[in-house]
Amino acid sequence: MRQILEHIEEPRQLKKLSLGQLEQLAVELRALIIETVAKTGGHLAPSLGTIELTLALYSVFNIPEDKIVWDVGHQAYAHKILTGRRERFGTLRQKGGITGFPKRSESDYDVFGVGHASTSISAALGMAIARDLQGGHNHILAVLGDGALTGGEAFEALNHAGDLGKNFIVVLNDNEMSIDHNVGAMSEYLARMRVAPQYNRAKKDIEGLLKSIPKIGDTVLKTAGYIKEGVRSVLVPGGLFEEMGFTYVGPLDGHNIELLQEMFRQVRRMEGPILVHVRTKKGKGYLPAELEPDKFHGVGKFDAVTGKLKKKDGMPPSYTSVFSSALIDLAAKNRDITAVTAAMPSGTGLKAFKEVYPERFFDVGIAEEHAVTLAAGMAAAGKRPVVALYSTFAQRAYDQILHDVCLQDLPVVLCLDRAGLVGEDGPTHHGVFDLSYLRHIPNMTIMAPKDENELRQMLGAALQWKRPVALRYPRGAGLGVTMEADFHDIPYGKAEVLSRQGKIAFLAVGSMVDNASKAAIELAGEGIASSVVNMRFVKPLDEALLRELAANMDFLVSVEENVLAGGFGSAVAEFLADSALSVPLLRIGIGDAFVEQGSRTELWECCGLLPEQIATRVRLFLKDR
Repeated sequence: MRQILEHIEEPRQLKKLSLGQLEQLAVELRALIIETVAKTGGHLAPSLGTIELTLALYSVFNIPEDKIVWDVGHQAYAHKILTGRRERFGTLRQKGGITGFPKRSESDYDVFGVGHASTSISAALGMAIARDLQGGHNHILAVLGDGALTGGEAFEALNHAGDLGKNFIVVLNDNEMSIDHNVGAMSEYLARMRVAPQYNRAKKDIEGLLKSIPKIGDTVLKTAGYIKEGVRSVLVPGGLFEEMGFTYVGPLDGHNIELLQEMFRQVRRMEGPILVHVRTKKGKGYLPAELEPDKFHGVGKFDAVTGKLKKKDGMPPSYTSVFSSALIDLAAKNRDITAVTAAMPSGTGLKAFKEVYPERFFDVGIAEEHAVTLAAGMAAAGKRPVVALYSTFAQRAYDQILHDVCLQDLPVVLCLDRAGLVGEDGPTHHGVFDLSYLRHIPNMTIMAPKDENELRQMLGAALQWKRPVALRYPRGAGLGVTMEADFHDIPYGKAEVLSRQGKIAFLAVGSMVDNASKAAIELAGEGIASSVVNMRFVKPLDEALLRELAANMDFLVSVEENVLAGGFGSAVAEFLADSALSVPLLRIGIGDAFVEQGSRTELWECCGLLPEQIATRVRLFLKDR
């Protein structure tokens, strides 16, 4: 029974609840989140860790007049439930359901859309500036995890916020730092003292008194300041933030609602930029998630009672695991190979590499820009770095890829996992732009494997070439093809003709090679013969093959799991136009719109990428000719 939760429709109702009722509500929220995520998958551990924090914030501040920006959104499930979406929470991350991240079009309470880390302080500061320009007085808060502080944008925003001195609150949800109980108790005492009105009044009074002493007042005040800084650096762990212009409060027990309420009531009366440091436990209240918070950070469907993941038996290895094992095998043969990731060792498959070659593994935190330039530095010094990122996060390092890697023609291999449509995480995580934002950069080579074995071979080839290479591959299981233990050469810039017949040629890349092959089989059953080419390279294109096909085919069909604008099909069209080749080209890919959430199959259907849909497009093209 959810006796309290079933009556909560909006945050203002929390103000009427007693402490005991809020604590019971925390229990009910945990039960609903666990029950739902077990069925839908999602970011379980982070959201379980912020339930008390969410209740304290929403019971003290006046939401939605006061604005709260949640960084990334991994920790925002309680926020969604408490802001009128309880009844729809069962649709979490499903096609047509509520999203896994705050999204402005979904709710007025989602004041800023998120999905990538380290943006909340910048966005909230922008809102604070707008508030002041409009003469408003509401509170603006940014809530971010300690991991987000590894991202440079967070520090850029902190620096600016401290300089501006706006009334503005940052809540740092720290679920990684280990602080001893005694130190924690002392810190909570110091935090209470720091926010007490009498403390701030006394501080100003003492400063005024010292300054009034003739001749020596300023010197005494300055000396006192040196003493204060020395004491603070020993007792209070917030010196860095105070140096940046923030009043630091904490660390606080993030699961103590009463303490959090007390502190937030004091903080909301204070002036200037304030940082409240809160300690929480990832997976709080669900033992499997507490014991393995990384496993339950972003989790698929699982048994809510046992915590065991629900996996289909007999599935082929994932592209991620194939990449991981291939890199380990290659590193055994080449001591110059290093591996770099940005806070995703498990997600990218590099955790296994770290266990075998810890001295050659580097996790830089949520700092994709640094990851790429770090790799460029390694390459300039003779190493062969492999940077493993999700495609969507590599977007954040565009300048570094262009200037630090490609401009210098350095042999850095970018392995872009989760390329294409990733599924339930939705538009913030779809990797459907990489072909477009990489293709136009000079010196860049771009490959996409048709299956998991070709991924293994492409990685081996990429590490042989002394040039920048981007290798993009999809999320999930491979096709179940036979894996070759040995590595063999892949002719640079050459496509692979899988079948040659008829007067239609499918030019497909990556995940779409299999779909195009199936479409060709369907058409063959109707007497429509077609050739299928695994292009392998988006850059450079196999121009010799394209010339031959253009001379002998009635029309060509490009198929890609990338946006059409500037993607693979665009590259083919540009080549045909520049070469004065007049063969018709049908481009199939993702249109000019952000794609919603859903399973990969559902999203393929939305984008017209299923084999039967590809076949239908060809039929219509033939009919209109």
